[in-house]
Amino acid sequence: MSHPLEDVRILELGQIIAGTYGSQVLSDLGAEVIKIEAPEGDLGRIPSVAPYRGLSGLFLTFNRNKQSVVINLKSAEGRQLFYDLVKISDVVIDNFRPGVLERLQIDYPTLNKINPRIIHCSVTGFGGAGAYKDLPALDLNIQAISGHMAITGEAGRPPVRVGIPLADISGGIYSSKGILAALFDRERTGKGRRIEISMFDTMLHLLTYMGTMWLTNGEVPKPPGSAHDYSVPWQAFATTDGYIAVATRQEIFWHKLCSVLDHPDLAGDPCFADNPSRVKNRQVLVPLLEQIFRTRTTADWLERLRGADVPAAPVNNIDAAFAEPPVGEREMIVEYDHPQVGKVRLPGNPIKMSDMGKTISRPAPLLGEHTDAVLKTLLRLTAEEIAGLHESGAVGEKKLTKDSGSIKENA
Repeated sequence: MSHPLEDVRILELGQIIAGTYGSQVLSDLGAEVIKIEAPEGDLGRIPSVAPYRGLSGLFLTFNRNKQSVVINLKSAEGRQLFYDLVKISDVVIDNFRPGVLERLQIDYPTLNKINPRIIHCSVTGFGGAGAYKDLPALDLNIQAISGHMAITGEAGRPPVRVGIPLADISGGIYSSKGILAALFDRERTGKGRRIEISMFDTMLHLLTYMGTMWLTNGEVPKPPGSAHDYSVPWQAFATTDGYIAVATRQEIFWHKLCSVLDHPDLAGDPCFADNPSRVKNRQVLVPLLEQIFRTRTTADWLERLRGADVPAAPVNNIDAAFAEPPVGEREMIVEYDHPQVGKVRLPGNPIKMSDMGKTISRPAPLLGEHTDAVLKTLLRLTAEEIAGLHESGAVGEKKLTKDSGSIKENA
């Protein structure tokens, strides 16, 4: 058993989510991730963010499997240490705002001279150049400006963000994909690449066919709730004790649904004979279906619908979602023991490969936990040299004393 990215070393300069999620995904595939933190630490460590026993649940999640090395990149000595690590690494990832890499003298042209094989990936809000390059790019802002909030929620209601920080997470998803492609290309060319991920770009890409319909047909989508613009019925229906989602894209499922509902007359009604007719007459059909679904429990409907092979699922809260059989069958809960908070349980790796073994799950690191070990084992520094670096302030952490921090340097 082996993990496909064993022997790949990533230097992560990322903070919070956009700059950390991609390397966490790659760590699940075996990459060694060395988190290079400023003396104050990753802003994601702020304990009021998803608080768990005095620490940040966000940090405990997105930094699993990583090592923490504190280097002051504003120090010439610290910067040289970083350069030395770049020489023996494969990837650098950051989510600094445009201009920060150049000010710190760690931009791609500089790193490429040190190691021509280095792959450098930056996650930004709107790209490294252009009219919006200097705008702050928090998840909420990107969800709003990219059009996603305008198509999320119920019609006639205020705009709603996606429940997860999708814009931040999309930066991590696309950065990991770009890094994997660059690693593959390097096997052929021997050369590294510069990768730039804009969260705004990723969210536009995730609009998929809705973006296509606007760009080609001028259709501006409206928030559909749980419904679908082009398929009926395709939505959540209230039951006596919850909600159940039903999707009948093919006509065979519509006929099966009518049978389960004990209303074969609906299938025979010319107004509902095919999907285009049902879309046209949804304002008539949906209230009829809503009235029927309110007569039984979610479990009762689910048993009947699944028994007839009608696509259906309960609308679960998170507790019920993690109780579903595939969670255990596919090892989608992993855990680790953290020295400060004890056992941490969190979602596992969704990428399953033959001969890969179980998901790696090592604790999110304490600030600077691995500084001395990395300097000793990777850079071959002596105890006296390491002590001198601590004394000069080139390495070593500052204790986070208050629940605040600057985001000026991050996307």
